[in-house]
Amino acid sequence: MLDKIGIAKRIAKEVKDGYYVNLGIGIPTLVANYVRNDIEVEFQSENGVLGMGPFPFEGEEDADVINAGKQTITTLPGASFFDSGLSFSMIRGKHVDLTILGAMEVAENGDIANWKIPGRMVKGMGGAMDLVASAENIIVAMMHTNKAGESKLLKRCSLPLTGVGCVKKIVTNLAVLEVTEAGFKLLERAPGISVEAIQEATEGHLIIEGTIPEMSL
Repeated sequence: MLDKIGIAKRIAKEVKDGYYVNLGIGIPTLVANYVRNDIEVEFQSENGVLGMGPFPFEGEEDADVINAGKQTITTLPGASFFDSGLSFSMIRGKHVDLTILGAMEVAENGDIANWKIPGRMVKGMGGAMDLVASAENIIVAMMHTNKAGESKLLKRCSLPLTGVGCVKKIVTNLAVLEVTEAGFKLLERAPGISVEAIQEATEGHLIIEGTIPEMSL
């Protein structure tokens, strides 16, 4: 079973040379720490940063340099800062190659719920709505089940939707899955996790074809 860092490491393998990548709040922010050193990637944050680097070491933080989740970040040579209007023009104009988001729920048809739980205080939807409406390549980083052990990969989302039919791939602490017209297709399983355990933890339709390899990090 993977922890949050393991999920980030696996998603980092999906990042290709030359990509412009938006990192959502939570687990996705860790991905920048694990991208290969031999490729060039531009990480974008919707608060107006292009060229984010890894998180700073303790004592080296600059409180004025933050991501959309208000975490302190570093920037790489050539990084730029701009207003949110320009940032969202970049997102809405489909200039981002890969969007990595966290989620509370994902449905088997690719619907995503990641911004609100009714009855709880919420700061706002942030850039989530714009990202899912504009992005053509969305990978979700999430835990496979909630704290009660209930599946978060569902037939239909129970929470308010952020986007409809937009998720392409999901990396959880148990598996890597592709969203297809027929449901969740199991691509890889986490180290030490059986196919049966993944099936039991997935409420939505799970497609299992052939031998499912164990993922490498």
